Amino acid sequence: MANDPKSKFDLEERTAKFGEDVIQFAKKIIRNPITMPIASQLVRSGTSVGANYCEADCAESRKDFEHKLGICKKESKESRHWLRMVATADSTLKEDARKLWKEANELNLIFSAIVRKSKMKKFEI
Repeated sequence: MANDPKSKFDLEERTAKFGEDVIQFAKKIIRNPITMPIASQLVRSGTSVGANYCEADCAESRKDFEHKLGICKKESKESRHWLRMVATADSTLKEDARKLWKEANELNLIFSAIVRKSKMKKFEI
């Protein structure tokens, strides 16, 4: 997770770090028929947050920006779900999953606030 105070506000770096942390975490998951699809889904959603943030950062319109950030919101929320499933499937990873879950939750709240503010600006005169 973001330890550097500067990176805490650099969403491109923070979302990339989250994706990297998810990858490192997924490497710790013991592979079996239950955990393999969960780990795969977690890596997809966790790394998608940063990729979609990069797309939002280069959006061609406000609508495109809000759409891409909406995807970031969905992917961070989905990551929380898969982290919960990992913690259930392998209780030895519960604490690490909890740390990542908190970061995914913070990112979700940040994206929600940005989308909300962007939509409010549409109605300002």
